[in-house]
Amino acid sequence: MVMENIAFKMKLKPGMKAEYIKRHAEIWPELKQLLIDTGVSDYTIFLDEESNTLFAVQKASGEEGSQDLGKLDIVQRWWKHMADLMETNPDHSPLIVPLEKVWHMD
Repeated sequence: MVMENIAFKMKLKPGMKAEYIKRHAEIWPELKQLLIDTGVSDYTIFLDEESNTLFAVQKASGEEGSQDLGKLDIVQRWWKHMADLMETNPDHSPLIVPLEKVWHMD
C-alpha cells in the first residue's frame, strides 16, 4: 500500500493556541478511530506562533486525507467545535492551503 504525505496550512486566530492544544489533547476517540480506519496516520500539526499559521502533515493510504472526510457527521461536528479558534469556510471547515512537496529525504 502506497502512503502519501499530505501537507497543508491553516490559520489560528490570535490568542487561541492554548485552547487549540487543549481540544486536540482531548480529541474525540471516535474521530481518531475514523482517521485511522480511513488510512490517515502519522498526523502532526505544527504552529508558527509569529504568523499563527498551523502546518499539518499526515500520511494517507489511498486518495483521501483528513480534509476529504467533510461529508461525515462527526467531521462536521469537529469542524464546528473548532471553528471559533481558526479561520474557516462558511461550513466551518478549516480554510486550508495545500502545500506542494518540493523536496524529501528518506
